Amino acid sequence: MKSFTPSEMETPQLHGLLLSAIAPRPIAFVSTIDADGNPNLAPFSFFNVFSANPPIAIFSPARRVKGNTTKHTLDNVEATKECVINVVSYDMLHQMNLASCEFDTGVNEFEKSGLSAIPSEVIKPFRVKEAPVQFECKVREVIHLGENGGAGNLVVSEVVRMHFRDDVFGEDGNPDPQKLDLVSRMGQNWYCRAHGEAVFEVPKPGRVVGMGVDAIPDNIRNSSVLTGNDLGRLGMSPELPSDEEVCAYYQQPKVKGLLEEYSLKPEQVTRILHKEAHRLLEAGNTEEAWKLLLTPNCIK
Repeated sequence: MKSFTPSEMETPQLHGLLLSAIAPRPIAFVSTIDADGNPNLAPFSFFNVFSANPPIAIFSPARRVKGNTTKHTLDNVEATKECVINVVSYDMLHQMNLASCEFDTGVNEFEKSGLSAIPSEVIKPFRVKEAPVQFECKVREVIHLGENGGAGNLVVSEVVRMHFRDDVFGEDGNPDPQKLDLVSRMGQNWYCRAHGEAVFEVPKPGRVVGMGVDAIPDNIRNSSVLTGNDLGRLGMSPELPSDEEVCAYYQQPKVKGLLEEYSLKPEQVTRILHKEAHRLLEAGNTEEAWKLLLTPNCIK
């Protein structure tokens, strides 16, 4: 591996490595107004939600590396203590990118990007009509992390009003990622799109405590076929299936045919079983994969 010491690096190189490695990052498309009421709009990928009670989102308009100047958004939130955090869908990606240009003070990025400014309900900055979700926020505090170029400024924002487009909700009442179609920031000029096969589900552990990879039998844990992800899925199971369950599964025709050859070609059949278990795990069928993997023990 290549190793680096940040204190020994030039800021542009360090910045590039950090942003390429810590990704994808959600984008806060922040609308503000200055002390005279002039609107401003700019995207920031140093952003996330950090609390639900109270609802807190934090974004960071870092000092420019070149010139060590502050951004209009930072100046505005310090002056007015309000902002709107709009999320960015794929349909508005290039307009968002246009709004990130270094326009002069007082230039209206809504007009430059062609995006629509609509009034907020409890604060003064405008919302972006095209954004599928908009958060009206009161700024609690701004934490300055440094005075040199590249230093972040954490804008701690409390969400006081939320707006969701009607068509983004799924049947469970929560926003559907396929309908939101959000984009996120990578390093350099790269982005990600949270849509299609790029979006997938991984069940949360909840109250179930998995047995762990260390509890998986050695012949399975040391498999040359199963991946680390496969072992992680298996380790999430709270316990092994019983011998009775495994033997009942072994009696099924679809596996019995394979196992009849076990005494003749054990290594070959074991590999076949592990490949099939890998397929089952990829499909989310952990219970059946366990039974298949333990079947050879059942017939000893």
